[in-house]
Amino acid sequence: MQQEITELLPGLRRFAYSLTGSMADADDLLQNTVERLLTRAMPGDVDLTKWAFRICRNVWIDECRARKVRREAAEQPELSDGLVTNGEHQTTKEIEWNRVESAMSRLPEDQRQIISLVAIQGMPYKMVAEILEVPKGTVMSRLARARAALSHALSPTTLRTDS
Repeated sequence: MQQEITELLPGLRRFAYSLTGSMADADDLLQNTVERLLTRAMPGDVDLTKWAFRICRNVWIDECRARKVRREAAEQPELSDGLVTNGEHQTTKEIEWNRVESAMSRLPEDQRQIISLVAIQGMPYKMVAEILEVPKGTVMSRLARARAALSHALSPTTLRTDS
């Protein structure tokens, strides 16, 4: 079955792209589709090709629904547990997030990966070292350099000199 799935990948990828309109989203959709193909038992009376494309479509529908729910929750205060959104506070948060995102994008890839895994995902250094296949000390030094670069990029004095 794995050989048959491998042969279906180019067609599934094109299909995923036609659904998403984005290569990055298509690759994510393809990965989720293949994961389901490999972890779920295929019904005995179904053609693998039809089943694979159906799974791809269903995964995409699930993702669209999840995005819609997240978007509505963000746009409708009544869906946010009764919390009222302060427009000025929300705008300030968005500006700060954009600054952080911009500073993160200027980091070298190796530092960005590590700060994302440690600071955003909350993974321990040892796990990050195993994932990236580098020594734990390398994780710590790259993280320190990334934090320093972000701190510098986000400091108030940098804002005045960059303006």
